[in-house]
Amino acid sequence: MIQAGIIGGAGYTAGELVRILLRHPEVNLDFIYSTSQAGKTVSSIHQDLLGDTNLKFWDHINSEVDVVFLCLGHGNSKKFLEEHSFSETTKIIDLSADFRMNAEDHSFVYGLPEMNKEAIKNANYIANPGCFATAISLAILPLAANGLLTDEVHVNAVTGATGAGTSLSDSTHFAWRDNNFSSYKAFEHQHLNEIGQSIKFLQPDHVAEVNFIPNRGNFSRGIHATAYTNYSGILENAIAMYSEFYKDAVFTHLVEEELHLKQVVNTNKCLVRLQKFNNKLLVTSVIDNLLKGASGQAVQNMNLMFGLEESLGLKLKANYF
Repeated sequence: MIQAGIIGGAGYTAGELVRILLRHPEVNLDFIYSTSQAGKTVSSIHQDLLGDTNLKFWDHINSEVDVVFLCLGHGNSKKFLEEHSFSETTKIIDLSADFRMNAEDHSFVYGLPEMNKEAIKNANYIANPGCFATAISLAILPLAANGLLTDEVHVNAVTGATGAGTSLSDSTHFAWRDNNFSSYKAFEHQHLNEIGQSIKFLQPDHVAEVNFIPNRGNFSRGIHATAYTNYSGILENAIAMYSEFYKDAVFTHLVEEELHLKQVVNTNKCLVRLQKFNNKLLVTSVIDNLLKGASGQAVQNMNLMFGLEESLGLKLKANYF
């Protein structure tokens, strides 16, 4: 059994991670670290786990676990690893943004399996992608892989309230969010850096802008993204190109039907649809921001790192009704 630990156990992504790992046939969840909730039962905070576990939050770590998941706020993972050490054999999967951008001494592999599967299999440290970055990258990377992102890409995407985390702010209170819709960080969302990095990895000469308008929706979870760009080919060729790119992808599927969030919420899937309008290729993608956009993808990466079946513990059914 893989001995696993979670650092920062009280948030949404940690809650989903606990839910998955408790049911994973090859994992024993050794500890869940949270300084704010130490001593409390995990199910007192993640109340969907009542009756499932008697685990309590710890205020200390077991440095000898096989894998540790960092579910800390952005900027805190680096600090935590500077102040705490794990064994040389412990694999680390960071769900924050701290290690996503490459540097010369970068030991973390960017954990998008549809692009980096072989590198992930051989990695000791994974930087789990951001939620918007996952949905948008999976919508456009097949174009980059074929050198076809030569014009600007225009992206409009909406995420649920859980994308903002558990900390309260003016825009996360129910009274503000309910029956409401808004955009934020237009053209400057932090996930644009990740998306650009992935495009450059597949299409090194890429220079065109990716114009991204992120939106807040009045629902709890999920991301619905639409991206369009100039494309001179026919739709059938685009479908063949995407099908080839995702032929070995366990969770990313090309579909012909209209897409909506209930097809993917509570799953690790990304569904992608292609449409052609005059000289524009429109790509729609949908994911669960807490699963394929965070905790589910982290477990997918863990499975690859330990040589397990990629979908183990992640065969989840969508909440369709």
